[in-house]
Amino acid sequence: MLNAKDLEQLSEKGISQEKIEEQLSCFVKGFPFLEIEASASVEKGIKVIPAESQPAYMAAWDAYLTKNKRILKFVPASGAASRMFKNLFGFLSADYDVPTTDFEKKFFADIHKFAFYKALNQKCQENTGKDIAALVAMGEYKKVVFNLLEKIGLNYGSLPKGLLLFHTYPDTFRTAMEEHLAEGAMYAKNNAGEVNIHFTVSPEHQALFEQLVAEKKDYYEDKFSVKYDISFSVQKPSTDTIAVNMDNTPFRDKDGKLLFRPGGHGALIENLNDVDADVVFIKNIDNVVPDSFKSATIIYKKLIAGVLVSLQERIFKYLELIDTGKYSHDQVEEMIHFLQDELCVRKSDIKLMEDAELILYIKNKLNRPLRVCGMVKNVGEPGGGPFLAVNPDGSVSLQVLESSQIDMNDPAKKALFEKGTHFNPVDLVCAVKNYKGEKFNLPDYVDKNTGFISYKSKDGKDLKALELPGLWNGAMSDWNTVFVEVPIETFNPVKTVNDLLRREHQS
Repeated sequence: MLNAKDLEQLSEKGISQEKIEEQLSCFVKGFPFLEIEASASVEKGIKVIPAESQPAYMAAWDAYLTKNKRILKFVPASGAASRMFKNLFGFLSADYDVPTTDFEKKFFADIHKFAFYKALNQKCQENTGKDIAALVAMGEYKKVVFNLLEKIGLNYGSLPKGLLLFHTYPDTFRTAMEEHLAEGAMYAKNNAGEVNIHFTVSPEHQALFEQLVAEKKDYYEDKFSVKYDISFSVQKPSTDTIAVNMDNTPFRDKDGKLLFRPGGHGALIENLNDVDADVVFIKNIDNVVPDSFKSATIIYKKLIAGVLVSLQERIFKYLELIDTGKYSHDQVEEMIHFLQDELCVRKSDIKLMEDAELILYIKNKLNRPLRVCGMVKNVGEPGGGPFLAVNPDGSVSLQVLESSQIDMNDPAKKALFEKGTHFNPVDLVCAVKNYKGEKFNLPDYVDKNTGFISYKSKDGKDLKALELPGLWNGAMSDWNTVFVEVPIETFNPVKTVNDLLRREHQS
């Protein structure tokens, strides 16, 4: 099936023949649905931290920051902003010239409120000799949109979200990336005033990100009295996945070469594995607000980080105790209750285990990467949610699942998904070293059975594509996971350009 040129292509990408065979078999056999026991809720699996307990957790995080630990903010930022402007691209290709849909009317009615208005106005003047107001007065709406989206103008239709102007301040305008620099200074600054931020970007945009950092870094270091260490990485070519025809044979392009596609955000588990850190915050590039709205974000970031390091401290003590071999029956019972009550890890046959088997089970479950995930109340957003899922070893634990992982043809499972009370806003803080200070090898904790197959086309031909287990889904399936309820104010994604007109994005 694979010829000499194919093997050469694999070698260039760093992909083994075994991995390709594994991927091809996934297309043939498909992926099993996950067995879910329940949707997680405040009654079952989602912690609500009462107001009186919050100061202690925040103090725990502040105390951790005084230690010689490396804290990192990890921001997936490779996505292009094209989907943000889907409605405006539609307007450009429409057979009418005047804003007609509610979306189009809203965009033009409030165009002066966008942070990019001044820059767009300048581009319009350079390219048409007229400003936005004059073009609108003449009914030349499409020229305004053209200058926003196309290369001759701001090129926003091709840039990543991180480089777009999101917010207006009295003396400046900020991109999404700059808001992450500001955020990092507010909750991830260590005792030495250092802030470490890592952005995963697409190769074609890395130079633009680096240029923006070079221009702005000194300004934010001075403003927040910090020292930034800002780094970048791209998805590894070795995480690309092979595409196939509808009969599951390898798809080849017009030149006869195998077609590979990016493996989705699950590929970033490799990037996360490569960073040097003790604790890592993960948050999407577009979920940012101006400084005037950041207080809830800062409070709850510190809160979930405090929960993380408090749990980690107990886990490390238990693992060190196990290593001594000097533990009592009561202490073993305490560890079991900690697993069940604090980490929501349960196994029905635990009482049937022999002593040595039980201790090994406890140690294996405790000695894993740990993450605390903020969960917001469901407001009808598409995407994943928190569940109690059955693991391959028969244990039950907390997982973030997407609808594609659940059998929607099973009415009971569909009902569990649809009646979920909470939603995953991608608000994670992770501990990625063990009790001996060694880094976990994160790819070891991926559940390879949690990928999924999507249907695409290339050069007019249908194809099947393979998505790797999502970063906060199957890629972290075998982590210890804790869910904490966070307020909806901490979740302000920008999915369309008009989202920037919402109150939370208007300072």
